[in-house]
Amino acid sequence: MVTLADICQQYGPAYETAFGDQLLPSHRQALRAIVQCRTAVMGGHVYQCDVCERSHYTYHSCRNRHCPQCQGDKAAGWLTRQEAMLLPTPYFMLTFTLPAELRSFARSHQRLLYNLLFRASAEATQQLARNPRFLGGDIGMVGVLHTWSRDLAYHPHVHYLVPAGAWDGQVWRRPRCQRFLLPVKALSPVFRAKVRDALRQTDLWDQIPSEVWRKPWVVHCQRVGSGQRALSYLAPYIFRVAITNRRIVSLNDDPAGGLPTVTFRYRPSGSRHWRLSTVPVLEFIRRFLQHILPQGFVKVRYYGFFSSGQRALLRQVAAWFKPAAPPKEQSRETAMPEPEPTDTGQRCPLCGQPLRLVQRLPRSQPVTGSPWQPP
Repeated sequence: MVTLADICQQYGPAYETAFGDQLLPSHRQALRAIVQCRTAVMGGHVYQCDVCERSHYTYHSCRNRHCPQCQGDKAAGWLTRQEAMLLPTPYFMLTFTLPAELRSFARSHQRLLYNLLFRASAEATQQLARNPRFLGGDIGMVGVLHTWSRDLAYHPHVHYLVPAGAWDGQVWRRPRCQRFLLPVKALSPVFRAKVRDALRQTDLWDQIPSEVWRKPWVVHCQRVGSGQRALSYLAPYIFRVAITNRRIVSLNDDPAGGLPTVTFRYRPSGSRHWRLSTVPVLEFIRRFLQHILPQGFVKVRYYGFFSSGQRALLRQVAAWFKPAAPPKEQSRETAMPEPEPTDTGQRCPLCGQPLRLVQRLPRSQPVTGSPWQPP
């Protein structure tokens, strides 16, 4: 099976040679981390099976958030933490999309435009929610930035998970219609105006075509069921990278002797059927890299009573739905300390018996001296 690491290892140097002057430090770092992930470069451990007497090597992951090998367990952990904040009410998914005319600016000024996309969409939603004509109170929002379409095209947008209602300080105010949260026809121009006013204060203003402020912007609102279902739907988007190894079908040689092509699977939005896309290998790497986020950029953000500074308000809202349970009585018995586990948790892939840790391997440099080539 061809993996993203295989493609980056073989053709990352060619991509860097062709586009090195345009390659951002975060892109360069992500490419090399993906190549070195779970190789001897990262260090690791050596385990011994005392039954079949085999040695087994395990190497550390790179922990880069854009590596498809490093995101498997994080979604489940995030989902568990968010379940503690669930409210017993239906949820809606709000989606705000930047128009096509602004995407080239967003790609070139990611930190600025992504922050602006978050801020403008959240403020627009909160502004309408406080209007007595709609909800008349404060809402909670969990926002996730998403930058790709199914075929790896650049398509920056933000998903918000929002409970169906608002807190007016005393009671929970539900929407007048169960299938309706906020009017997107009213939300779209407010969102557009906030982006426009913010960009007017930047050096980009004179470069932006004026027609973008006259066209309608896309805002979508959909009921997504209970909080549990909504979180289960949203969690993969938080830690999923632009493409997983399972979707890469093949790396195909060019009959003319040039660089090969990459074939990958994607499922168009609204379709249940998979399609194949074949692109030149350097174009495939370019499509992947345009979704690398700026260093330290926070792609999951909380607003309203879900924000970290409003947890007291969240408890107040939750108490309105269901009074807090009485505190449990403390046991008078002295808890005995649990014995330290002796099992490493690792199992021999050949005989299934526990493995014994015999050596820790330090990080090392690639034997070729090139950061693209693991030993």
